[in-house]
Amino acid sequence: MSIPSTRLAQISARFAELEARLASGTLEGADFVAASRDYAELEPVARAAGEVATMRGELESLAALDDPDMRELAEEEIARIRTALPEAERALSIAMLPRDNADSRPAMLEIRAGTGGDEAALFAADLFRMYERFAAEQGWRVEMVSANASEIGGFKEVVAHVSGQGVFAKLKFESGVHRVQRVPVTESGGRIHTSAATVAILPEPDEVDVQIEDKDLKIDVYRASGAGGQHVNTTDSAVRITHLPTGTVVTCQDARSQHKNKDKAMQVLRARLFEAQRDAAQGEEAEARKAMVGSGDRSERIRTYNFPQGRVTDHRINLTLHRLPEILEGPGLGELVSALIHEDQAKRLAALGE
Repeated sequence: MSIPSTRLAQISARFAELEARLASGTLEGADFVAASRDYAELEPVARAAGEVATMRGELESLAALDDPDMRELAEEEIARIRTALPEAERALSIAMLPRDNADSRPAMLEIRAGTGGDEAALFAADLFRMYERFAAEQGWRVEMVSANASEIGGFKEVVAHVSGQGVFAKLKFESGVHRVQRVPVTESGGRIHTSAATVAILPEPDEVDVQIEDKDLKIDVYRASGAGGQHVNTTDSAVRITHLPTGTVVTCQDARSQHKNKDKAMQVLRARLFEAQRDAAQGEEAEARKAMVGSGDRSERIRTYNFPQGRVTDHRINLTLHRLPEILEGPGLGELVSALIHEDQAKRLAALGE
């Protein structure tokens, strides 16, 4: 998709205006925050637009050369720029795609064991460790919010808060059903079992995004307990919050203090209600999302981890990588994440060109 030169000039002018306003030192408070956010969002677009404008300008200058002695060199440079320009224009088109406002936000990572009993819980723990390692590689911070451990070291459910740069943008395509095929450690006969775990990635809302009134909450406190007698409290520190209008229930017992558990439970509740609001607001866009690399629906099977064959297959983009250990260790997950982002970008660019 070729961007008109007039549009490139508008982008450059807007970026220069923001740069001047921020440098003036006259902006304060909310005005400064808003201008800084606009500047950060426009910077990659302006950089890509500047590169395209420079290439186009060089082409015009070289084409206008009359000096016969310079003509041969000019033709070589013209050929080089014409080869590089389409990729620069594509990069600009991608930078100009409408952004999900939640892309820059932290996220709640929720993993629940599905079909498969103990083996599903062990797989849920494997997935959690995979995301922990991937997050460490990205320089993100992972903070456990709540965990319901199984008797043999897995997780029936685990919720964590992930913060850092571009968390939701990189993890949002991980939502869905993850399936594992392997011989369980609990299986003496050596038969391959299929188990599953569900992953949900929820962008963290700002306080103003979700209004929750006290009258809409039912808060219960009870004594925390854990698998095998672990983390058993002698006080009523565990918290269960029910959001009465929606029936959403959140429990948290990971912290020793009732106050901390309540704060963490409210954090999860806000994220779930915010995601429900986003889904409702998208409305007609829901079908478009499904046409991309997945709707994010937790009931949708998105990926299979096959241990006997050492492969991971993402069913949405028909990508199979025979690097299962590296992916579960964290570093290899980056290739899958990048492939999903690129596929989403390609399909959205194609939709704009229709």
